[in-house]
Amino acid sequence: MVLSLNAYVLLGGADFGGGVWDFFARGNRREEQRALIAEAIGPIWEANHVWLILVVVLLFSCFPKAFAHLSTELHVPITIMLLGIVLRGSAFTFRSYDSKKDTVQRRWGRIFSMASLLTPVILGVCLGTVASGKIPMRTREAAAALSFTERFINPWCASLFPWAVGALTLMLFAFLAASYLTVEAPDEALKNVFRRRAQQSQIALLLTAFATLLLARFENPLLFTGLTRGTTAWAMHAITALSAVTSLWALKTRRFQVARLAAAAQASFILWGWAWTQFPWLLPPDRTITALAAPRITLQFTLGALAVGTAILLPSFVYLFRVFKSGETAFGDQHG
Repeated sequence: MVLSLNAYVLLGGADFGGGVWDFFARGNRREEQRALIAEAIGPIWEANHVWLILVVVLLFSCFPKAFAHLSTELHVPITIMLLGIVLRGSAFTFRSYDSKKDTVQRRWGRIFSMASLLTPVILGVCLGTVASGKIPMRTREAAAALSFTERFINPWCASLFPWAVGALTLMLFAFLAASYLTVEAPDEALKNVFRRRAQQSQIALLLTAFATLLLARFENPLLFTGLTRGTTAWAMHAITALSAVTSLWALKTRRFQVARLAAAAQASFILWGWAWTQFPWLLPPDRTITALAAPRITLQFTLGALAVGTAILLPSFVYLFRVFKSGETAFGDQHG
């Protein structure tokens, strides 16, 4: 599941980040910036959601109790996130194929950009709420005693930590997209635009990560302890920091291929650091992966199906990228 989520961050996350920079496109070459982003995202942007779907299917199959609990307790932010995904995809399509009049393009562009800003934040809010342990599995009587607001709104809306994780997710996606686009840009002027944005979003990402860690200390002591104790945790921090420094150095020296790889590594280690910190809890603070796992036979069949599916999915993705993204400005190169 974490591998699938990692793939979604590097692929789908970069696409969301492209929408963020579409929103902030400025200057005389803003239309060229948006055209580059559209070319980078399409025509295979929808395929990247396969990784998120895989996460959901694995959660449903391997941890059905956790799936039922999360989809119930977090149904409000999950619904908002799904609406954002649908609106973003629809707006991107309509902007590409609808009338080219400025008013029409601006309307679809605003919807596309705003959905690209909203959806990563809500995704991060959901992850932050789970990590904070604010949605414990209750008895039916205890759940019935809570009001709608207490049960379904307050856990994710009344605390700063989930929103800090949401902001961190947005900064991470924007940073990935800007780093990738330095490679995709066809000329030096556009490369410089996205180079500056990658540098700025990297700084914003580091500041947001630090703020999130401080909030975790006060609002989520269990997570903070996991993030700050143990050899593995500090090794993760060290590798993440090394990736960040490498990215900034590569951007400064215009080694954009290196910057792209460093950005992907940084994003991956942030995600795996969180996963390692939360292990063995699936629903902190008291429900472990083992306790919520499906029967052994179900896990065995799922593992077999996953092996067969992976043997089909990965070559299909490689073929898809080669067909649609084999050009000089292929966003798929960075996805590979």
